[in-house]
Amino acid sequence: MYMELVCPAGNLPSLEAAVEHGADAVYIGFRDETNARHSAGLNFDAQTMAQGVELARSRGVQVYVALNTYPRPDGWTRWQQAVDHAAELGVQALIVADLAVMDYAARHCPGVRLHLSVQASSTNYESIRFYHEHFGIRRAVLPRILSLQQVERIAAHSPVAVEVFGFGNLCVMVEGRCLLSSYATGRSPNTWGVCSPASAIEWHASAEGLETRLGGLLIDRYPPGRKASYPQMCKGRYEVQGQVYHALEEPVSLNTLDLLPELQEAGVAAVKIEGRQRSPTYVAQATRVWRAALDECERAPLSYRSRREWQSQLAKVAERYQTSLGAYGRPWQ
Repeated sequence: MYMELVCPAGNLPSLEAAVEHGADAVYIGFRDETNARHSAGLNFDAQTMAQGVELARSRGVQVYVALNTYPRPDGWTRWQQAVDHAAELGVQALIVADLAVMDYAARHCPGVRLHLSVQASSTNYESIRFYHEHFGIRRAVLPRILSLQQVERIAAHSPVAVEVFGFGNLCVMVEGRCLLSSYATGRSPNTWGVCSPASAIEWHASAEGLETRLGGLLIDRYPPGRKASYPQMCKGRYEVQGQVYHALEEPVSLNTLDLLPELQEAGVAAVKIEGRQRSPTYVAQATRVWRAALDECERAPLSYRSRREWQSQLAKVAERYQTSLGAYGRPWQ
């Protein structure tokens, strides 16, 4: 079974990198809170999105638009307009999480496929069947909290194709349900589209090192010479019973190269690379490696082995240069 490679594009240069290095599809978002990567300097305006769609079309690459946040009543028209605009541009699919957005898209743009976003947090095939029966979704993106055995069971019983994350940042929370950063910033990532708004981030030099704060709360402290990370509450270091450590989640990237034959055998239709907030260099590197790996797995799944050079290249763009199987490596789940 062929597994589609879905790559991130947070801007036009990243889209170009994904197309150039072998993506089957790219996922993008508008420059507002309708998508879950609403960060300064990211995403597409009307002109650059039209350019990106045309470039992808010319190379046979599909374009999926993420409209995967939850509208507030006073902003509902922005989500409607985003659905309409994406459909007018001729994109192949909308990645959606909210019931009202699904309903509007299904009724007004029936020619555009609907993919259930990971933000919908659908962790069983019964919920996927609900979205399929009521809104006609054609694919479901599974959360990163599921084990391989759980993915296999869902794929075997799902009425639609399933997509999984193969590489990129991990999320320790139930995706689409996290309220941690709301506590610090007053803005929910599920409605505002970003868990660490730039306006809430502070950097302070202290006698003990560089401090990062989110909404005034201390997230981490870095000694001189140590590389600082973008502050996220779930990946901060905190003092617990006299010890300072990553109490919620160790910063590390998901990497499932070793599991490609198992994912293929399970019937997974697509593998997604996380990272619309990352650079074009990251997109190029990850896309190039995953294109080679997926092609080799398709040619010879029984003899497939991930190569050392692939792992080395991915480690260079991983969080803290570390990778993990995440929940896929938990056979007890």
